Amino acid sequence: MFDEWKGKRVLITGASRGIGAAVALQLGRLGARVGVHYHASAEGAEQVVDAIRAAGGEGLALKGDLSRSAEVKRVVDQAAEQLGGLDVLINNAGDMLGRVALEEIDDDRYDQVMDLNVRSVVMASQAALPHLRRAGGGNIIHTTSIAARNGGGPGAGLYASAKGFVSTLTRNMAKELAAEGIRVNAVAPGTIATDFHVRHSNDAHMAAARASIPMGRLGTADECVGAYLFLGSEALSGYVTGQVIEVNGGQLMP
Repeated sequence: MFDEWKGKRVLITGASRGIGAAVALQLGRLGARVGVHYHASAEGAEQVVDAIRAAGGEGLALKGDLSRSAEVKRVVDQAAEQLGGLDVLINNAGDMLGRVALEEIDDDRYDQVMDLNVRSVVMASQAALPHLRRAGGGNIIHTTSIAARNGGGPGAGLYASAKGFVSTLTRNMAKELAAEGIRVNAVAPGTIATDFHVRHSNDAHMAAARASIPMGRLGTADECVGAYLFLGSEALSGYVTGQVIEVNGGQLMP
């Protein structure tokens, strides 16, 4: 069933660690040609690429600051050139950039959070369109968050709002691009045990999150991968577009 991934050309933004890295590695194992984008984590990206190649797949690392529109276009175009085209774009790059209370938000922090989490998704999707059209259609998959629905934890207002933007954009893009054979969906991870929470959450945050999860534990990056495989598969989800798949252990049941 997953044979359709063989030779498929995929760009994953923010793929040097966490969920993006897990998705990149699995797609590489399935035979996809994977562009592993990173910003600062060159070592992490190269480790992902090495793991893909060790598994018999094809991967390449692509550096770029996706908070800048020109850089976004360059990364997408470079990926398409080096992969021989583009079939799937996974917009996974994003970060909270620290917890900030409402009264402490200034213009710089606002711009940083919105540029990374929103501008990157809009501009990468825009840059991918000519390549997806040349391929005769394809898939765009965004990474949003449980925070888009529950508002996030203390100090996460900007991040949660940015992810709410991404979830809404998913639905609009799905309507706009359906006639061109381009499906657009999103995955909304819950509280996943990655270095995101090492950097942004203390023990109290994590204890509260764990207590709110019916399955009684945090998720793992690997447990998020299946949702991306499902959404990128024509055999499994060819009639699915404009949807946000929640992967959260029951923490949120919309």
